[in-house]
This record gives sequence, structure tokens and C-alpha cells, in this order.
Amino acid sequence: MKMKKYAAFCLALMAMTAVKAEVIVSSPDGRIGVDFDVKDGKPVYSVIYDGQVAIEPSPLGLRTNMGDYTQDLKWDKEKTAKGDYSGNYALASLKEGQDHNFEFKTAIVQLSKNARPVAQENGRPQARRGDRGNNGPVMNIEFRVSNRDVAFRYTVLTQGDTRSCVIREEASTFQVPSNSLTFMAPQSNPMTGFARTAPSYETKFTLGEPVGKNGYGNGYVFPCLFEVPNADKAKALWILVSETGTDGNYVGCRLLGGNGGEYRIGFPQEGELNGWGSTSVQMALPGNTPWRTITIGHTPANIIETTVTWDLVDAKYPASKDYSKDYGKGMWSWIIGMDSSCNFDEQKRYIDFAAAMGYRSLLVDALWDVQIGRERIAELSRYAQSKGVGLYLWYNSNGSWNDAPQSPKGIMNSSRERRKEMKWMQEIGILGIKVDFFGGDKQPVMQLYEDILTDANDFGIMCIFHGCTLPRGWERMFPNYVASEAILASENLHFSQGFCDEEARDCGAMYPFTRNVVGSMDFGGSALNKYYNADNSRGSRRVTSDVYALATAVLFQSPVQHFALAPNNLTDAPEYAIDFMKTVPTKWDEVRFIDGYPGKYIIMARRSGDKWYIAGVNAMEQPIKQTLTLPMLEGGSTINLYMNDEVKPVKVSKKQTVKIEIPTNGGVVIVE
Repeated sequence: MKMKKYAAFCLALMAMTAVKAEVIVSSPDGRIGVDFDVKDGKPVYSVIYDGQVAIEPSPLGLRTNMGDYTQDLKWDKEKTAKGDYSGNYALASLKEGQDHNFEFKTAIVQLSKNARPVAQENGRPQARRGDRGNNGPVMNIEFRVSNRDVAFRYTVLTQGDTRSCVIREEASTFQVPSNSLTFMAPQSNPMTGFARTAPSYETKFTLGEPVGKNGYGNGYVFPCLFEVPNADKAKALWILVSETGTDGNYVGCRLLGGNGGEYRIGFPQEGELNGWGSTSVQMALPGNTPWRTITIGHTPANIIETTVTWDLVDAKYPASKDYSKDYGKGMWSWIIGMDSSCNFDEQKRYIDFAAAMGYRSLLVDALWDVQIGRERIAELSRYAQSKGVGLYLWYNSNGSWNDAPQSPKGIMNSSRERRKEMKWMQEIGILGIKVDFFGGDKQPVMQLYEDILTDANDFGIMCIFHGCTLPRGWERMFPNYVASEAILASENLHFSQGFCDEEARDCGAMYPFTRNVVGSMDFGGSALNKYYNADNSRGSRRVTSDVYALATAVLFQSPVQHFALAPNNLTDAPEYAIDFMKTVPTKWDEVRFIDGYPGKYIIMARRSGDKWYIAGVNAMEQPIKQTLTLPMLEGGSTINLYMNDEVKPVKVSKKQTVKIEIPTNGGVVIVE
């Protein structure tokens, strides 16, 4: 008891100390405060939420080939610029696609370098080794704070005639309280996994592990979720750390674990991309880093509902057409039929299935170039268009940084070949591409993503990425970007019964809190087959219920959803399930968290137009029985309740409540 009281006293003292320090910017509602200081030449920040320490004092700074901007710095407080940053936008590809408004309070601190002399030469002092001896401003740190988010980035300034630099390392650190629990996906070793295609953000999330670990030794991929428990649940904190705004001018970063709750920004691993390319950043000056984002709340509501990923970025080019008209549901045969299903007759059968379901697209997966051929793909595209269906075509990103045998290869990594291919796709009416097997997060790979997207826009082609990095604000930055995998996705359900057995825990009850928060997620799920095989009688067996499959169609967000349905489902799946899958939207206007805990259960709501969909899944061993308060529904109205593998009309009480039950590995859906 004495130790507990002492620990509580220390935490309270830390909070008071942080509050007494200088808060340079607060959220519009005043609940979030960012403290900044330069102590002994080192920049340090901390974050307070409702008077509680969310991020303890943590180092900032960059190490560059112009100098070490993590120490020997000075801050001219009088030059700190404070202001407001607000705006609005509408993007049908987001979880909140309606007219969206955002507001931040901002502060920009300017740092100069103290180049302390260490030697004399010819009677003149010489600057410390590695510094340019410039006593003027070298770097700005910009903070933006909304009512649920903190974001910061660096601007490296020109130094005399020097207008380019190399960033070797970031000191950016997130010191979470030492009693925090983690929900994070470890970064894998490079050039491992299938055909040496890792890393590709395809590892299992931790489920409430204590801080102090470093994944498999390589840290963790974004986003990273922390819970700071409290005996008073109203004072618990949820913290999501991620990044946004990354393009070809930077690398994709990760979090490296340290002692206690210390996590710092890490650059890519040297072995990524088959060892080719530097792990550092080449930058023209003045140049900005991506934004580091911290989302905070007393419940996961602020996490699930945040839009900070897109609020901080801008479009890099105008859309060549209105891509949103081609968003919607789609089919793909590979998840059930694998490579052999990529033949003309089977793809034609899936086109007919898509048309019968009213779906917009069909993804023709790997090996189409050899198993169907280009002339017959053109024929298939014409047939699909006659049915109101468009095609997506699969491509290998390259081949020199992986051993994957699937083709087409050697096209998407070459501007000449890529643009020639995209012109052909435009001529035969292809909707989009799915590019797979990228080689890591080094700057050349980030540039490749940007180049593919930019070229594809010239030809009106949408892009989905697999075997890839996390999207970082790309829906708004690149108008023809659709979604990325960047998750342990549905293909593993085909390959592993163990993955099927843990589907509800590792996917349905986890991804809405983490991966899908920060970007459209191409999971490829909602299977209604009992088995992951074309004859639906053998192979990996699905243990989740049919209503679970319907619920994940709502819980997992992407403007284009290629579901794991099969033509046989028209006759062997429940009629209510097929009817639901015909009408469920893929474009949403609003999202709300209702209840849940990562890895255990989730209940949330999405609105499309004027219709609300409430969905939940349960990964716990015991059923969930709750009376939900749903203020978005009208008291006394009748809703359709999908529960216990049936659907029935139910009246909402006058107090706007609905009673639900979710069995283990099951789901629930409520539709107005």
C-alpha cells in the first residue's frame, strides 16, 4: 500500500510540475496543453490532457549532416508565432466524407544553434565538428492542437548557401506513462516472409502488453495505441501515436521501444529494399518533415473518431476525374479460389456474380497476364462494362526487391513502362490497379508510391496497394488513392485455421481501434462461405457467424471493398445476408464510437446519408448482453436488428435504447 501511495504521489507531482511549466499552445476547448522548453540546450515537450500527463517530458530534434539539432540549441521565446489553423473539406473516400470542418491552435518555435568553439586555429575559434557554425535559426518546430489531437513537425531551414541536407535520425520521442498498456504491431525483419517480401505491416497486434518491449527487436509500425489505466475509469487515458503527410520527400517511420514508456521515431532498416538505398532522408531546404500525431481521450471515442490524419495535409495534384462515382463494392475470386481461379471463364462468372449483386467492380488478381492474356483481358473488360462492372488489375511492384514469382512484373517500377501500361488500361476501360509486394519504407519506395499515384491520375486510374506501408494522409494528398492493405488481412484466413480461430480477436475487435483509424483498409473480408475453398466443403473453416461477416462490412472502412464472397453464396448463404451485402454502403459521412475494448469487442456506428448502421463484434468467451443508448435513432422508430444469425424488425424505445446480444465470435448490426 505504501508503494502504491508513493507511486500515486510521484504521478501527481509530475502532473503538477508539468502544469506549472510553460504551456505554449492549448486546444480550442482548453483540455489539451503542450509544454515546450529548451533545457540545457535540448528541446523537450510534454502533453497534458484534462490536467493529467499524457506524454511526459520527451526529447525532440533532428540529426543532420549540417549539424546535430538535438542539443546545443537556443530558443528565442519572443519569436514564437502563435495562431489558428482551420478549414474544411469533403472526401468520399474517408470515414467522415461529408463537409468536414477542423480547427487547430498553433505555435511555431524557432531554434538556433549554439556552435560552441572547441579549438583555436590561426588565432580563430573553430566550430564544433559537424556544425556549420551558423548562429542563426536552423530549425522550426510547429505544433498544432485540436480538441483531441496534438501534431508537430520540423522545418529545416537553409544555412547560408546550403540548400540541401541529409537527415540521419530523429530524436522525436513519446514518453508515455510507465503503467501504460500497448496495442501495437511489431515491425518484422526485412527480406523475410513469403518470397522475402517483408516488411509489409502484417504482424499481430499486442493485446494490452506492458511497455518496455521493442517488438521483435525492430520496434513497431504505426499506428501505436496505448491505454493508461486508472482506478477511476473516467480518468483513464487512451493515446494513439502515428504520422501523416509522408510522401517521396521522406521515409516511412516506426516507433522504437526503450526503457519504461519511452518510444522514439525510428527510420527504416538497412536491409529493406534488398539492401538498396539509404535509411536516411535527402531533403531540399527549407523542408518539412511529416507530422507526428498524438490523439488522446478518456475513452477510445476520440481515437476512432479522429480525422487528424487528413486535417493536416493537402492535395498534391487535382483529380483528373470524379473518382468517387466509381467507389463501391466489388468481388475477387482469389481469396476463395487462389491463383488457379484467375482464368477467363471464372472471371467472367465472377463478373456475372458482381452484376447480380449490383457491385461496381471485380479485382482480377495475380497472373492474369499469363493465364488470361492481354487480348482476352480487353475482351473481359468489355464484357464487364456491358454488365455495369469495371475491372481492377493486379501488378507486382517490381521484382528486384522480392522473390515473388507472380506477374505482371517489371512495369510499375518504370515510368516508361508504367505510363505505357496505364494508357492501355485507359483505352480498354480499366478502373484501377492493385500493386503488391513493396520493399519497405525507405525514401525510394515512398517516391515510387507517389510516382505510381501521380502517373495513374493522368490516366484516370485508381490505386490500391498491398504488401505495403501504411497510408499517411494519402486519401487527401492523392485523389486517386483508394486504400492499402498494411494489415494482417483476409488471405491469412485461407491459409491458416489458427488465424480463422482468432479472427474476431485479432481482426474484428482490433482493427477499428488501430489500423483503420488512420487510413482506408483493404482487408478483403466478409466471407459467407463456411470454408475457404471454391467447393465450400474443405480447407480453413470460418468460425465467425454470418452476422459477424455483415458487421465487419460496416466496421472495416474503405471506399472500395472487394469482399470475399463467392457465386455459390447466391444459393447457399442466408437470404438476409445476401440482401444486406447488396445494399451496405462503402461511403460514409460520420462515425461514432459506442463501446468496446481492443481485442475484446467493438460497437460503433457509421452514417451514410441519413441512414445509420450500428455494428458490433464479440471476441470474448462470454456473450455480450447490453442495452445500447443510441441517440442517433428516433425513439419509437422501427429498425432492422441482425442478431443471432437472423434479422427481425425491432422498435427503438422512447428512451432511444435497443437491447442486443452478441455471441462469442458473433456480431450484431442495426439498420434504420
